[in-house]
Order: sequence, then C-alpha cells, then structure tokens
Amino acid sequence: MCFRVIGSSNHRYAHIGDVIIAVVKEAVPNTPLERPKVIRAVIDSF
Repeated sequence: MCFRVIGSSNHRYAHIGDVIIAVVKEAVPNTPLERPKVIRAVIDSF
C-alpha cells in the first residue's frame, strides 16, 4: 500500500521511476521482507 510519493508535494499518483513510501501487507514465505514493514520502493514497469 502506497503512503506518499517522494520528491513532490502535490502528486496524487506515482508514475514509472518515482520513489514512494509503502507498507508491506503480504509477503511470499521465505523472503527477506517482513510484514508489516514500511519501505521505500521505486515504481518499475514489467
């Protein structure tokens, strides 16, 4: 879940290449991510 787009005060949506602050709500077993954990992430295209 995305909380905030970093680097801009009034952006409502994040686009490719933007850095966001997010929280991990679900994680695949045996991964280094824990839940609930607040992280920084980059929006990437597939």
